[in-house]
Amino acid sequence: MTSPEESLPHDEPRGWPVVRSEDLHRDGWVVALRQDWITDPEGREEPFRRLVLEHPGAAVVLAVDEQDRVLCLWQYRHAAARRFVEIPAGLLDQPGEEPEQVARRELVEEAGYEAEDWTHLVSTYSSPGISSEVAHIYLARGLTHVGRGDFVLAHEEAEMETGWVPFPDLYAAVLGGRVQDAPVVIAVLAAAARGLMSP
Repeated sequence: MTSPEESLPHDEPRGWPVVRSEDLHRDGWVVALRQDWITDPEGREEPFRRLVLEHPGAAVVLAVDEQDRVLCLWQYRHAAARRFVEIPAGLLDQPGEEPEQVARRELVEEAGYEAEDWTHLVSTYSSPGISSEVAHIYLARGLTHVGRGDFVLAHEEAEMETGWVPFPDLYAAVLGGRVQDAPVVIAVLAAAARGLMSP
């Protein structure tokens, strides 16, 4: 008999046959771009090309203090030519490191905080039509300022600003379209929908 959870809509792992694959860009960094020629599982179609941005995934932290303020970062992003309101996040670029470990590390490196209580909110694929990236989003509470240690911010991060935003203000900014970074939007809406934060 099927459980109620099993009868709900759900994604499922499945791969179509790859006939040929070719790297378009691959270097020492963590992402790469390749092109695959795939066909449908029954082989009814001629192989067709799809671009794939290989991405190791990311961990994202909605860090909230005792006053229900969210720790936000203001950071420039070149691809969008925009300065975004963001929350701490980082790549799963160390072999064997679990998403929550990455979230903990990034909270210290980017913001200088540790958290006592961690709740996994949701995991999402950012753009599965082209990218393999999965973002694992957490709510962190029980914050303690510990500093960044010997971690030094560089490039765009060196110009990054940090600050506290009351959760209702951030929620309103998300719904009003004034904050558009996808991990922030998803984290804020998921925390509110699960009743973990009050808008």
